[in-house]
Amino acid sequence: MIHSQWLIPLLPIASAVLVHLLAGRLGKRVAKLSVAVSTLTVVVALYSLIGYITTQSNPYWASLGGSWGSLILDPLSSIMSLVVAGISLIVHIYSVRYMAEEPGYPRFFMLLDLMTASILLMVSAGDLITLLVAWHLVGVLLYFLLGQNTESWPSQRYAFWTFITYRIGDLPLVLAAVLLYQAYGALDFPTLFARIAENPDATSVLGLPVTATVALMVAFSAFAKSAQFPLHTWLPYTMEGPTPVSALMHAGIVNAGGFIINRFAPVFVHSDGVLHLLFIVGLITALIGSVLMLTQNDIKKSLGYSTMGQMGFMVMECGLGAFSLAVFHLIAHGLFKGTMFLGSGSMIGEARQHDGVPHNPLYTFLVERKSASTKLPWLIIGVVTLVVPLAILVLAHWVVAADFFQKQGAIVLLFFGWITGVQVLFATHRLDASNPIRMMMLILLSFTLIVVGYTFIGHAFENFLYPDEAFRNAIYHTAGIDALTFDGLVVLLALIVIGGWISSYLTTRDESLFGNRFGNLQLTLYSLISREFYVADLYDRMAHTLLDVSKRLNVWLRWY
Repeated sequence: MIHSQWLIPLLPIASAVLVHLLAGRLGKRVAKLSVAVSTLTVVVALYSLIGYITTQSNPYWASLGGSWGSLILDPLSSIMSLVVAGISLIVHIYSVRYMAEEPGYPRFFMLLDLMTASILLMVSAGDLITLLVAWHLVGVLLYFLLGQNTESWPSQRYAFWTFITYRIGDLPLVLAAVLLYQAYGALDFPTLFARIAENPDATSVLGLPVTATVALMVAFSAFAKSAQFPLHTWLPYTMEGPTPVSALMHAGIVNAGGFIINRFAPVFVHSDGVLHLLFIVGLITALIGSVLMLTQNDIKKSLGYSTMGQMGFMVMECGLGAFSLAVFHLIAHGLFKGTMFLGSGSMIGEARQHDGVPHNPLYTFLVERKSASTKLPWLIIGVVTLVVPLAILVLAHWVVAADFFQKQGAIVLLFFGWITGVQVLFATHRLDASNPIRMMMLILLSFTLIVVGYTFIGHAFENFLYPDEAFRNAIYHTAGIDALTFDGLVVLLALIVIGGWISSYLTTRDESLFGNRFGNLQLTLYSLISREFYVADLYDRMAHTLLDVSKRLNVWLRWY
C-alpha cells in the first residue's frame, strides 16, 4: 500500500507538467485533463484508506534513500489524503467554467495541481525535511494563486501579506526541527517519536526542555497557518483572489494548523503548558472570529471570519486534548466551507443581477427583527431550551463512553455543545411559523441527529486515529488543570453566557438590564467591532513606521 501512497502526490505533479506542455496545443481543454487526473487521485487515495482499514495494518514508512525524502502511511495521513484530494477535485470541477473568462487559464490549473501535490506531500511526509519542504511550498504556491489576477493591486497586496505571514509561521517550525534533530539525532518520524517516548525529558543547548520548546514552536507555526489571533488578518483580506482559490484555502490550506499539531501529538503529550496556551488562543480566536463574522456586509469576508472562528474551535479542541476531534472538525468544516465558498460565487452573481433583498421568515426575524405573530409560553420554551440540549448531549456521550465525564476536556466540549444547542433554539423559537411547536420539535430532532451522529462518528474516528487508549488518556491528562480552578471557570463562563442570553432577550423587547447607562460604552464597542478591533490598521501603521525608519536609516548610512 505504501507504493500507492507515493502515487497520491505524484499524480497532481504529472498533471501540472502535462498541462504546461499541452497548453499550447489543447488550449482550455487542458482543464479536462487536470480534472481527470484529480479524479484518479481521489480513487487512489480512497483505495489507500480502504486498504489500510481492511488490513488492520500498522503504519508504513518508506524512503527514497536515506532518512529523508520519505512518506508515512498511518491513519492521519490516509484520512487527510482523501480529504485533500476530494476537496481539490470539487474545486477543479467548479473552476472549469468559473475561470473560463479569466486570463491565464492553463496557468491557473497548473498552479492548482501543484498546490494539491504540495498539500498531499505535507500530510503524507514521513520525516522533518520532507514536511518542511512541503510546508514551505504550500505558502509559495498560495501566493501565486491568490495573485492570479496580476492587474489587481489589492490581489497582489494581500497575496504578499499572506506570503509574509506564512514565512513568519515557517521559522518556528524550522527551529523545532533543528531542536528535535539536535536532541534525538533522527529525522524520520517513527524513530524520532520512539526516542521521544523513551526519553521525554531531554534538554536543549540552553537547558530548556526539548519537548515543551518544540511544542511551543509548532504551536506558533500552527497559529500563523490557521489564522489564530493576532495573526489572523491575512485570512479575511484575501478575498480579492479567485473564488475557487478561496474555497481551497478555507476548506483545506487553513486547516494545516490542526494537522501539524496532530502530527506532533507525541511531543504535545509531554508539554502540558502548551496545551493550555492552545486552548486560550483558540478560545479568543473563536470569539473574535464569530463576533466579526456577524458584523460584515461582504459575503466572502463574512465567510472568512467564520473560518477564523472555526479554526479557533479546532485549536481549542487540541488544547483540551481532543486531538482526534480536531481532525474530525477540520474535515467537516472543510467540506461544508468549500461548498459554501463555491456557492457564494453564484450568490454574488445573482445579487448583482437582482439588487432586492430576500424576503423570507429567517431574514424578517434576523434583520427586520419582526417576531412571530404566535408566541409560545416563555416558561415552557425556557425549560425546553435550557434542559433538552443538555439531556441529549449527556445521553449520547454516556452511551458511547461512560468515563467521558471524568475528563476535563470532555466536560468543556459538552459545555460548548450545550451552548450551541441552546443558542439555536433561542435564536429560532420566535420565527414566524404556522405551527411553532412543530418547528421546535423539528429543531430538536435535527439537533439530536447532529449530536448522535457527531458523538458516535467522533468516537469511532478517535479509535481509528489514536488506537492506543493509554495515549489518548495521557493527552487528556496533560490538558487537565486544577479541579477547583476548572470548576470556577466553568461556573463563571456559564453565568456570563446566561447573562448574555437574558440581555439579548430583553433587547428584542426594547428593554435593558441597565437602562441607558452604558449607551456610550455600547457605541464604543460597536465602533471597535465594525473596525475589526483596529488590528489591521495597527499592522498597517507598523508597516509604514518600519518603512519610514528604513528610509531614514538608508539616508543616514549614505553619509558614513
